[in-house]
Amino acid sequence: MTDPTRIQPSELDQLPDRDPEETAEWQASLDAVTDAAGPHRAAYLMRRTLERAEGAGLALPKLLESDYVNTIPTAAEATYGFDGDEELEARITAWNRWNAAAMVTRGSKYGVGGHIATFASAAWLYETGFNHFFRGKEGDGSGDQLYIQGHASPGIYARAFLDGRLTEEHLDNFRQEAGGKGLPSYPHPRRLPWLWEFPTVSMGLGPLSAIYQARFNRYLTNRGIKDVSNSHVWAFLGDGEMDEPESTAALALAAREGLDNLTFVINCNLQRLDGPVRANFKIVQELEAQFRGAGWNVVKSLWGTAWDELFQLDTTGALVRRLREVPDAQFQTYATRDAAYIREHFFGAEPALVELAKLLSDDKILECFHLSRGGHESRKVFAAYKAALSHQGAPTVILAQTVKGFTLGKGFESKNANHQMKKLSVDEFKDMRDLLGLPIPDSAFADGQVPYGHPGADSAEVRYLQERRAALGGPAPARRSHALAPLPAPADKSFAAFDKGSGSQSVATTMAFVRLMKDLIRDKQTGRRWVPIVPDEARTFGMESLFPSLGIYSPKGQTYEPVDRDQLMYYREAKDGQILNEGITEAGSMADFIAASTAYATHGEQMIPFYIFYSMFGWQRTADQMWQLGDQLGRGFLVGATAGRTTLTGEGLQHADGHSPVIAATNPAALTYDPAFAYEVAAIVKDGLRRMYGEAAPGEDPDVFYYLTVYNEPMPQPAKPEGVDEGIIKGLYRFKEGQGGADDPRIQLLASGTAIHWALKAQEMLAAEWHVTADVWSATSWSELRRDALDADAALLRGEERVPYVRQVLSDATGPVLAVSDYMRQVPDQIAQWVDQDYSSLGADGFGLSDTREAARRHFGVDAESIVVAALAQLARRGEVPASAVKEARERYGL
Repeated sequence: MTDPTRIQPSELDQLPDRDPEETAEWQASLDAVTDAAGPHRAAYLMRRTLERAEGAGLALPKLLESDYVNTIPTAAEATYGFDGDEELEARITAWNRWNAAAMVTRGSKYGVGGHIATFASAAWLYETGFNHFFRGKEGDGSGDQLYIQGHASPGIYARAFLDGRLTEEHLDNFRQEAGGKGLPSYPHPRRLPWLWEFPTVSMGLGPLSAIYQARFNRYLTNRGIKDVSNSHVWAFLGDGEMDEPESTAALALAAREGLDNLTFVINCNLQRLDGPVRANFKIVQELEAQFRGAGWNVVKSLWGTAWDELFQLDTTGALVRRLREVPDAQFQTYATRDAAYIREHFFGAEPALVELAKLLSDDKILECFHLSRGGHESRKVFAAYKAALSHQGAPTVILAQTVKGFTLGKGFESKNANHQMKKLSVDEFKDMRDLLGLPIPDSAFADGQVPYGHPGADSAEVRYLQERRAALGGPAPARRSHALAPLPAPADKSFAAFDKGSGSQSVATTMAFVRLMKDLIRDKQTGRRWVPIVPDEARTFGMESLFPSLGIYSPKGQTYEPVDRDQLMYYREAKDGQILNEGITEAGSMADFIAASTAYATHGEQMIPFYIFYSMFGWQRTADQMWQLGDQLGRGFLVGATAGRTTLTGEGLQHADGHSPVIAATNPAALTYDPAFAYEVAAIVKDGLRRMYGEAAPGEDPDVFYYLTVYNEPMPQPAKPEGVDEGIIKGLYRFKEGQGGADDPRIQLLASGTAIHWALKAQEMLAAEWHVTADVWSATSWSELRRDALDADAALLRGEERVPYVRQVLSDATGPVLAVSDYMRQVPDQIAQWVDQDYSSLGADGFGLSDTREAARRHFGVDAESIVVAALAQLARRGEVPASAVKEARERYGL
């Protein structure tokens, strides 16, 4: 009887059946096999049939999982043409395993820690790549881009030691950087810029960045900037890292755009930091389904050659079925138990397996279940990599199964705690030496110190290693510091256009920035190097006019007729489009920005990215990527538009940014500006282009990025006063001096961004209604003022006298200082300790809200009337106005 609660196949497939009789015969055949040979045989036949259909290109839904076996069987490995010396490569890998463990163990006596087990499991995944696949930067093009798993860094340092790029002194300074000679704990380009290219240890950002790096490589090629079609992006990841949402956030993008220049290598040792990745499930199968479903090519390398005999004996399929059903945590347990336990708990599951186990010796069982994994054999890894590079039309993920802590001994292998285990004892090192076959005598341990090992600069191992790297284009990983000529400065007229102001026309600083970008992108010499990035808000920021002229980048071009084709500003996609319109993904847009901002190092091409976004959804949502950007020495312009807590009030709490400058100020690589006027925007961008892409002044670091907050509040733009350029860049200048009587009380109003308009109104009210003279200052950058002051303090500790800039410019300012911005008070309070005058501030602290701008500013106490009352209160405390004036003002303005 049919179950009415279940969806029947006919309900899912609405295609007409032109031969019901034939269909019934197929279904009857399946029923007959199930009855005669059992459901396992029926399922097997169905899987093989579906695989055959998929291989033939029939339009059927893809299988999301395959059996828990290697994609490339042992018999097929020879077709991939392994061309290395296995013995020499094994010896090289042994030395690297030893030195990685020795380096971390030696450092543990200083309490600096380190990770041993990750590289131990992944060694062959890296060594096979270094010996055969990873292209260096000294060959043609840009070489490959390698995203190294952060916890594997000791193994990468060990290899650099073997090939002569690092010394024992370097290794002994692992995680001891304060003296300037140390090695950073993880891949940190800012700390070791000749070796590392990509910071990866903030888990999840590596895979996301790798996808957008591969995409940006295509962008450069399709736009004719540089042909990098031979570059391949390799991302080495942990199976536990794939839990991070960023790790899989862009899988569909990579498949959609056919990024076959990208390979993920996921080290599936089944463990994360505290225990199994999927204790009750199977992470490999889960990842396979996830990647296949997203459209990726999947290659599984799970079992070593020791398993070949078992699979050959498995004539019933019972072994494959059992491997599919055993959860990961149980399989981890098998790797630490004796043969009797495995016979009982694994092979005892069904009679066919009991019979199979009778054919196996205890040693064979232990060899398979303890050690033999696909990720530990060079030929299997080689075949997987070769298959990845030969696959066209889609990215590839390699799921390589390993044992965490492999070769480190029984105290490490497959133990839940091995991520936190930082050292081996001398006896454990001797056991490891014997296992690896290294010629290190017992006498080398005489003082209790673990020695480094090296076969000699002229040894067969080192010669082989260096010959392989030379053939592949030089050392890797490596970051090249290109001697690039400064980009020519754009024509001055692009910036000077804002100096005259807008007259009676109201212009928002967001619009001023976009207009400036339009002019700069038209520059004949550098315009093509601009990379506009926007997360599906181009029309919000007035950028739609760029669509038809620049085009939106799409590797497929435009395969449809846009609905607005008959309009002037229609939606135009193009293969050589310049705009990266990413959809609703700030994380993807930031990954774009990072790839573009570091192209000067990765590809030797200076690109100028600007990424414009709702300011609330930049630093709050993707600040981790902005740290990644700084660590990777990226350059460019981040633009927080519709900024401020009271400017975009209709959108409410989640859009009301009162804190992005606070978060930005924590990043040493970020130069944060809150310009009030269009001419300030132009001056800041002009100086940023000079510093990052032109001639940086002595002592200036060009490896910085700029964060500008701009507003969607149209206001008349004033003309640029004389002599304010230095103040704009350094962070403060007097915009409008107050005009009052000689005996009138005086106060200094410091304001940034849109708040300067409230301060200017307050200046008028103070003079007209209270006979108080106020000077209005434009504070373009609170954080740059603070940074300069901190530098002055540091100079004092070195015995140098230097007055902070903020103290210099306010030295002749009379009266107290009142600072105000459209952000929380913490933003202007950054400079308080270096202001000699009495100092107070106003700000929009607390949660945002929906209302009119006027009502929101009154709510937060930052509007002109609130500024007047706060100014009077400051002066009253000094005895310069009567205390009653404060009460009178509050009542007059309804506060």
